Amino acid sequence: MSDYPNFDRALEARLVAYCAIDSQSNEHSETTPSTEIQLDVSRHLVAELERIGASEVTLTSYGAVLATVPATNPDAPTIGFCAHVDTAPQFNATGVKPRVIHGWDGSPITYPDNPDLILSPETSAYLSGKDGEDIITASGLSLLGADDKAGVAIIMTMAEHLLTTPGLKHGKVRLAFTPDEEIGRGVHPDLPADFGVDFAYTLDGAQRGTMEYETFSADGAVVTVTGTSAHPGYAKDKMTNALHVAAQIISELDEVGTTPETTDGRESFTHIYAQEGGSSQTTLRFILRAFEMDDLEAQTTRLKAACSKAEAAFPGATVTCDITKQYRNMRYWLEKDMTPVELARDAIRAEGLEPKSVPIRGGTDGSQLTEKGVPCPNIFTGMMEIHGPLEWISVQDMASATRVILNLVRRSA
Repeated sequence: MSDYPNFDRALEARLVAYCAIDSQSNEHSETTPSTEIQLDVSRHLVAELERIGASEVTLTSYGAVLATVPATNPDAPTIGFCAHVDTAPQFNATGVKPRVIHGWDGSPITYPDNPDLILSPETSAYLSGKDGEDIITASGLSLLGADDKAGVAIIMTMAEHLLTTPGLKHGKVRLAFTPDEEIGRGVHPDLPADFGVDFAYTLDGAQRGTMEYETFSADGAVVTVTGTSAHPGYAKDKMTNALHVAAQIISELDEVGTTPETTDGRESFTHIYAQEGGSSQTTLRFILRAFEMDDLEAQTTRLKAACSKAEAAFPGATVTCDITKQYRNMRYWLEKDMTPVELARDAIRAEGLEPKSVPIRGGTDGSQLTEKGVPCPNIFTGMMEIHGPLEWISVQDMASATRVILNLVRRSA
């Protein structure tokens, strides 16, 4: 909308500052949050929220930052906005060096710390058409962390505008910045009540104009293979190698159309992402993803069958398979009342964009919040090629998202 200021430089400064702070989560940790370094970002946000005049600024015992933009229209609903501060543990996220390519000229983008790496429309199709925009990347040796510090920057910029612009009519706005989203532990049991909203939105990914209300349903699986140990020189008819058993399980599951690298759209997958151990005992870690519950259950059945088959094929082996629920498709709850979805679509149209809704091949904190009674669709940030060294984002996409959520707040009032 024409009455908004230019948010580009504020967003750029915030994202560069946030991304430079290490904040990886760690699924193997039993603490909450899973890593102390995430609190470095959280404390930074607490200080910034206090500086810009937010109220009820709190760093909870479980590591979430909560804050309030007080209502100027107390009759309006209370809306929440949520983003996560942690970065993915799947790729190096230490020592991130963000850089900004102002007014990108369309030529291939190279990386100072990794000359062999190239970002172009050939490696990231969404980059096509971004000529003239300001592109933020890392230096080539780490991910950027726009997932989801871009969401944090957008929400903070929105909040500062509401707090410093007199005369805007809006309801109470609540902010939540969570840890551990990347490892599926972003929604602490106390968060829905502490958030205290009628409905909310995550700012976590997708192309400009996208509003998402459907995610994967997700489970995790830990398969433990115990073999029979013996000296390899005298192992005949004695040793059962746990790695050989594990290899059969993986081979049984590794069919075209069942793994992440061979699936797309609404297709489901089973993904092995870690193996630990040796010939005596080894542990396989899987994630199972599907949009529909019967499909997710079929993947569980298939994994357990592969484990049973391998155990039977190797006398002396013991195989256990433990399945853990992670999150569920938010559509199951949102389709009962699409008001938050339609409000977001109207806000996107007010930005001059035609809203797009595509299923997320992943999840957000909104998946768990929605299941726990806080309707929470997702609104775009523009982050691309996440969880790897090619991760990038356009400042102008972030500015568009900032205007969208301001539209949303104003329209809800």
